[in-house]
Amino acid sequence: MNSHYTKTRDFLQKLNFNIVKENEKDGVLVIEKENFGIKNLIIGVAYPILIMEQFIFKINKPSEEVFKSLLQKNRDIIHGAFVLDETGSRVIFRDTLQLENLDLNELEASLNSLSLLLSEYSDQIITFSKY
Repeated sequence: MNSHYTKTRDFLQKLNFNIVKENEKDGVLVIEKENFGIKNLIIGVAYPILIMEQFIFKINKPSEEVFKSLLQKNRDIIHGAFVLDETGSRVIFRDTLQLENLDLNELEASLNSLSLLLSEYSDQIITFSKY
């Protein structure tokens, strides 16, 4: 078993995240913790990095206002950032961590950052998702 994958999975279990799907061969875990607002967060263990991606909302009508607000909010996010997918129509939270020295506190901080972002910015996210 891949030691980085195992370590990541063990950390997630210690943090009481539900592992909804996993594929060790591809290094992918899908997790959730609904009381944190986290659902179907994809974690990719791809040495040398761990990649976290959470779909936030779809942009139906792209506007300068939405993009500007997302970029401004990126400044406040402790770990990670808002990004667009390849099509430019889906907003995703993305964070990357180094696997070599990954520890429980670092992973927890990134997950807490996402949870805090979702709770603080939820009204704006809901508004943007209706555009």
